[in-house]
Amino acid sequence: MAPSIEGKRPEVKSPMSTTCCNREEITPRYRVTVVGSGNWGSVAAKLIASNTAKLPIFHDEVRMWVFEEILPGGEKLSKAINQTNENVKYLPGIKLGKNVIADPDLENAVKEANMLIFVTPHQFVAGICKRLVGKIKPNTEAISLIKGMEIAVEKFSEATIGYRQDKEVAQRWARLFCTPYFLVSVVQDVEGVELCGTLKNVVAIAAGLVDGMNMGNNTKAAIMRIGLREMRALSKLLFPSVRDSTFFESCGVADLITTCLGGRNRKVAEAFAKGDGKRSFDELEAELLGGQKLQGVSTAKEVYEILSHRGWQAIFPLFMTVHEICIGQLPSSAIVEYSEQATNFSIVEGLAQYC
Repeated sequence: MAPSIEGKRPEVKSPMSTTCCNREEITPRYRVTVVGSGNWGSVAAKLIASNTAKLPIFHDEVRMWVFEEILPGGEKLSKAINQTNENVKYLPGIKLGKNVIADPDLENAVKEANMLIFVTPHQFVAGICKRLVGKIKPNTEAISLIKGMEIAVEKFSEATIGYRQDKEVAQRWARLFCTPYFLVSVVQDVEGVELCGTLKNVVAIAAGLVDGMNMGNNTKAAIMRIGLREMRALSKLLFPSVRDSTFFESCGVADLITTCLGGRNRKVAEAFAKGDGKRSFDELEAELLGGQKLQGVSTAKEVYEILSHRGWQAIFPLFMTVHEICIGQLPSSAIVEYSEQATNFSIVEGLAQYC
């Protein structure tokens, strides 16, 4: 996970410990809403609810905004979640916690919250935020978890939270998520954490294409290394403040490995390559993901537009190639046909000082 936080810390009347997962007796004052209810949104709600139930600085109840759907049996998804305490479509078999309340009304779900957790496909964020203008409390804080991972079965995982200034606020967010099986660290690099979480999905598409053509682990490892290098270079070109050390946090190389070995982007890209590109990513997404959304294809398009606008196409051959394969301009085999020698990253690093 590679979340980042924005917002101001609400006024408090008593001191608060910043040690992750420690219990202390303080009057509850932070109310949490999860904006999104897919697989990862439901996992996040489960994690958070386990902590709000035991840490006095949080209200017990966790609202989870549900984009309403009608299940095959005719029942509304939100009603099914509240009756069974499970997201029967996106996370079946996992109890969320009795203090998780599914709410299909976005405005109602957020109106009392002062901590918002966004966990929706990134292409929907702008529309959701427009709907929330004037609907949230002053000084509300927000964190973005817009990416995916599976920890609901309580296997050991870790995550990174990026913050801009207030480390105490970041550590409170860490307390909200931290469990014995899910460790959370904080780093002062919002842009680096955010871009790691975004760009790794493009590299995962490339890794899936390699898998679909049965090119083997050595080729896949090379693609991942080149991908990480392009991730770092683009991040530092866009935001020179990005720290190299961020790429060695769990949000960086660890999450890149996980996403390239599993995950929905790799899965769909593998199927695309096996079918010689005869079926589009949209078709395969609908068939293979059960209503979940890809991130890599739309992110690759956004990256392509940035590179084209700034004249950086030649510097990032992997990113450019992924997009051109996704839209059918190149065959899947093109993922290993470009030359990395065209990229001089010493020039990139020097250029970053002037961007």
